[in-house]
Amino acid sequence: MVHKLYYVLFTFTIFTLLGCSNGEEITKVTIDSIDADEVLALDPEADIFQYDGVIFKTDVDWVEELSLTKDHQIGKIKSRNETNKDFKDEMSNKLPVGAKIYSAKERGDILIVESEGKILKYLAIVEG
Repeated sequence: MVHKLYYVLFTFTIFTLLGCSNGEEITKVTIDSIDADEVLALDPEADIFQYDGVIFKTDVDWVEELSLTKDHQIGKIKSRNETNKDFKDEMSNKLPVGAKIYSAKERGDILIVESEGKILKYLAIVEG
């Protein structure tokens, strides 16, 4: 009688373990950068540009409050795209061509742009 109980419990355990498996199904998680289309869909008036495959956006309240220092110039706006959302690196929707892009000494996720005598702070927009 005890052996039968062990066999029943063993069989039940095997069925439970097999029922809980995912059948070797592989789940893949990816994190993509947000593109200009997504940012502008959420905020059509957003002031953005793309640098190194990442969209940067200005007028983020907490970023505006930060005291940041320009570091090295890393690029400049090479083209402007007001009509569609297919952005390339160093392309903006509002900044003029020639605006200088600088890294910030204090943070790697914020870039500083000097344009028409103004200093603007842009935050990298990423999913996460």
